Amino acid sequence: MGDKQFQLIICALLFGFYAAAQQVITDPNTDNFIERKIETLTENASEDIDYTTVFESLNFYKEHPLELNNATQEELQQLFMLSDFQIASLISHREKYGKLLSIYELQAVEGFDLPLIYQLLPFVKVNRDLNRLNISIREILKYANQEITMRVAQNVEQQQGFSPVDSAELAENPNARFLGSPQRIFTRYRFRYGSYISAGITAEKDAGEEFFKGSQKQGFDFYSAHFSLRNIGKLKALNIGDYQAQFGQGLTCWTGLGFGKTADAMNIKRSALGLRPYTSINENLFLRGLGTTWQIKDFELTAFASFKKLNANATQVDSVSQDIQAFSGFNLSGLHRTPNELEDKGGINERVIGGHVAYKKRNFNWGLTYVDYRYSADLVKAPTLYNQFDFNGRHNSNLGADFNWVYRNFNVFGEAARSLNGGLAATVGSIVSLDPRLSISVLHRRFARDYQVIYSATIAEGSRSINEYGTFLGLNFKPAKGVNISAYFDQWRYPWLRYLVDAPSNGYDGLAQINYTPSKTLDMYFRFRERIRARNTTADLDEIIDFPLQQRQQNFRYDIVYKVSPAVKLRNRIEWVRFYSISGKLENGYVVLQDVICKPMSFPLSFSLRYALFKTDSYNSRIYAYENDMLYSFSIPAYSGIGSRAYLNMEYSLGKRLDIWFRYARFFYTNSISSGSGLTAVQGPVRSDFRVQLRFKF
Repeated sequence: MGDKQFQLIICALLFGFYAAAQQVITDPNTDNFIERKIETLTENASEDIDYTTVFESLNFYKEHPLELNNATQEELQQLFMLSDFQIASLISHREKYGKLLSIYELQAVEGFDLPLIYQLLPFVKVNRDLNRLNISIREILKYANQEITMRVAQNVEQQQGFSPVDSAELAENPNARFLGSPQRIFTRYRFRYGSYISAGITAEKDAGEEFFKGSQKQGFDFYSAHFSLRNIGKLKALNIGDYQAQFGQGLTCWTGLGFGKTADAMNIKRSALGLRPYTSINENLFLRGLGTTWQIKDFELTAFASFKKLNANATQVDSVSQDIQAFSGFNLSGLHRTPNELEDKGGINERVIGGHVAYKKRNFNWGLTYVDYRYSADLVKAPTLYNQFDFNGRHNSNLGADFNWVYRNFNVFGEAARSLNGGLAATVGSIVSLDPRLSISVLHRRFARDYQVIYSATIAEGSRSINEYGTFLGLNFKPAKGVNISAYFDQWRYPWLRYLVDAPSNGYDGLAQINYTPSKTLDMYFRFRERIRARNTTADLDEIIDFPLQQRQQNFRYDIVYKVSPAVKLRNRIEWVRFYSISGKLENGYVVLQDVICKPMSFPLSFSLRYALFKTDSYNSRIYAYENDMLYSFSIPAYSGIGSRAYLNMEYSLGKRLDIWFRYARFFYTNSISSGSGLTAVQGPVRSDFRVQLRFKF
């Protein structure tokens, strides 16, 4: 690490100690709660995952606060801030004492304290006189919220795929360049009437894809549309078009994004929301068709059907009809920039039919889920040792049962499932609040190597709910005012081989974090995390079998956020990664960053900026850092190599109907004359991009 980085670290530490000594108290300001919450949820994520759905849910309640006196259990879950204990306590308090008189009456509800109430303030409200609205055409037209969002993004430096090419070279290799323009274009129209009615259309074009010409004469490469009704009499949900289906603990059926382990050791339970509209731009993790849920006394009955085309890597094509007869896997990138990528587009049909039956009381839920999948071609994966128990063929189904029980400060939940071939999987967990200051959690999972599932998202180490046995133990302790200690230890083993692991293996993941919040203007934490996982001694895929060894990664992070004033926040972060490769070599990675976030209360212009220095010995010691971005957009880049990173976000509001965002971000590498690879490679030490977004509300 150079002198410049070392000096910046010392300055950041001194700033932290100075800020801690000040402890200036001002009114609570939670403008950046959404960003901090998303950052916590995405600790194990990469830059390729889409978080639009989460942004949208939190931002909707920020602009349209949830009325607590009439909020349902499902609506309270969508705040991403309340546990099942707190939700059950609030509903019980309403039933026993009547409607809340003030938001601060929550202090009398078991499980609520002032720090939590301050977090809730921008997202909830209390109105004693408000009853559920009677839906009519007149009221819908009067109170509905409509918005149109348009965004354009582009890399500033020219990528290899957009560079000039000789016609002879292109004729010899048509995949040597992208077919379309370098702009990434996003547009969306959304209509919402409270939580009852939602309708919208989303369209997106990736950089390099054609636009209103060639293979994309219809305009955008990806279109998504939905119409949804919720909580209208006995009709709990009706979804037409694109939607998500989430049940149980994500073991049998879960489309859309599901978060993994986080620094919040109590966040080990999935809160399934059943059927809900799909508004994201991931081109795979959704269902397309019709789904509905009806309530009959204490039972909820759900049925859904989906029919859509998927991208697939074809291995056998009918010589006459050109229909795909067999494919080796799904192409999940969603990119269609070259002739080769276009060949995979919409190659096979997927049909999904399923249902869910649930018995629901306030403190006890039980459910049964069945999902049946059929494809228009045979999935035939390349024969390897690690995937011989994976799903192959045209037909698969899953049957699962789930439960959730809350008794006082004790919550038990779980799910068990079986696939068509007889493979079994189960997960069961518990969260216990032993004291207002002490909570513990435990989660055990057991996924057989031959369990086969298409759409799932459980809390686990692996990305798929197969071939894993593990136990998670978590603790949350508040020993003093302003101090919070969170820790977990997760140990697992894989009973069968995995990709790049040619033997049964085991590992663990441990994290400890201490948060110190002495005042409403200062928040800091220190974190240590260690992970041990097995990898083959070589990456040579031609070897029939290899010998795996353990590799270790340690992360150290110090983060401080200080409110200079109600409008200005400063953040410093220092992160250090130690990576021990399978050869025993130690690789280090460092990031030091400074954020300035300015959101004036009575001025239409706000901005946030960052400057970061980083140095990593290899890609193994890379560091991911969440970045503030424009509405419905996100950025979690990997800091790898040696250099600096800077970005500027600006938002300008022209009245209540028009918002404009601008973002410019730039990597500068001091140890490289190029970045990226293949057609996305950029020559030179600089790699930058800009985005412009408009939102009209009416």
